[in-house]
Amino acid sequence: MTGKEFDSFFRKLYLPLGMYALRILDDAQSAEDIVEDTFMKAWQLIEEGKEIDDFKAYMYRMVHNGCISFLRNKKETVGLEFVPEADEEAVDTSERDARIWKAIDELPEKCREVFLLSKRDGLSNEEIAEKMNISVKTVKNQMTKAFARLRDSLSSGHKPFFLPFL
Repeated sequence: MTGKEFDSFFRKLYLPLGMYALRILDDAQSAEDIVEDTFMKAWQLIEEGKEIDDFKAYMYRMVHNGCISFLRNKKETVGLEFVPEADEEAVDTSERDARIWKAIDELPEKCREVFLLSKRDGLSNEEIAEKMNISVKTVKNQMTKAFARLRDSLSSGHKPFFLPFL
């Protein structure tokens, strides 16, 4: 594998692997650390000449193992049997979550802020309007704009995308 191919995999897999690790650990910083360490270990192996047949599957397995090791080191062995395997469903869910967060990140700043206050923080339109010092109508317009952009962004190149939180 060339450096360019590795970079391509890194760009494609970093966020989905992070979402997968976050689902296991429920700790964003630790999840990010494990994904970064996994990519570094993979690159070291590649530089040593190791051939990795299915890089994506290999990376999910390595992140899974890294998360299990992290939990064991924290002495949190209770519930390890409930850690999801890196199966097709977990990979699909992680990739979907990554696409959603990438699309949210690409919203215009005010639109993203209104959307996150509503959907992530659970604030009402009135609370958002008061917090941001804007009208309720502006909040509604920003939410409409966010929904439209997210639907467009998430359905392009894919079958129609259902956003369960919308």
